[in-house]
Amino acid sequence: MGATGARFDASTLSVDPTLLVATTRKRVNGGRAKPWFGPERASTMTVARAKLVPPDDGRFTLAAVGLDDWRLDEVEPVSGEVSDLLAQAGGGPDVLIYVHGFKQTFETAVLDATHLSDGIKFRGQTMVFSWPSKAGLFDYAYDRESAMWSRDDFERVLRSIVTTPSAGRVHIVAHSMGTMLTLESLRQLHARYGDTVADRIGAVVFAAPDIDMDVFSSAINRIGLLARKITVITATNDRALALSGQIAGGMTRVGAAEKAAIERLGVRVIDASEAGWGIINHDLFLSNAEVQRVIRRSIDTAAA
Repeated sequence: MGATGARFDASTLSVDPTLLVATTRKRVNGGRAKPWFGPERASTMTVARAKLVPPDDGRFTLAAVGLDDWRLDEVEPVSGEVSDLLAQAGGGPDVLIYVHGFKQTFETAVLDATHLSDGIKFRGQTMVFSWPSKAGLFDYAYDRESAMWSRDDFERVLRSIVTTPSAGRVHIVAHSMGTMLTLESLRQLHARYGDTVADRIGAVVFAAPDIDMDVFSSAINRIGLLARKITVITATNDRALALSGQIAGGMTRVGAAEKAAIERLGVRVIDASEAGWGIINHDLFLSNAEVQRVIRRSIDTAAA
């Protein structure tokens, strides 16, 4: 299917500051007042619209250093599937889904998705998939299990979109621990539909992936043509990934692995630890201008 939503003259969010939401977090205040969704696991996934307040045009943007110039104003839970929201929006354009990583609140995940979409000037619908994170430095195990617990619901989101004829392609950007969840959902999606689903998936970008290399290799060998969609952005000097590797018994994480080791799996790799990238730290990875350029090129190439 030809992509109509991946041209980058200006972001759709700058015109219509509405973000689509799918979350496996438990609602707080009915999901209608701050903080909207907490760290606990919900019995059912919630689909919602998030209303954003864009930055004042006259203000100097501080997004590049991770300060929130955008603001989350309102969340409106709705009934139905993600495909229903896309149909209400008119269908057609591509969809960019952001899957957050370790140590994130619902609000920070929404704002990170917003900064990413606006930063790459994405034209189409932007969505965040937010899983239950306790947003604490010492809650790694809970977050990891919550991410994997959410894989069926994320597959449901993807299935809802790729089986809708009027929808464009789905582009996925997953960060850190969110890449593990995303890869597992893609594996399940491929098991259900085979290589035919690859026509509906655009770019898949794994930024600083917190996945065991052996687990990654096994999954890549099971997703057929979807593996060709993946771009991995690594940083061998990422201290957070080095720590998670220690927690995991000394197993190297994909995001901190040597480029050649990942390329042998047939996956495109970009090494962000090279001189000139200016990576500050793991949490600000996606706000880096060079990383955003890689993501933009990946989506543009997939849409060609």
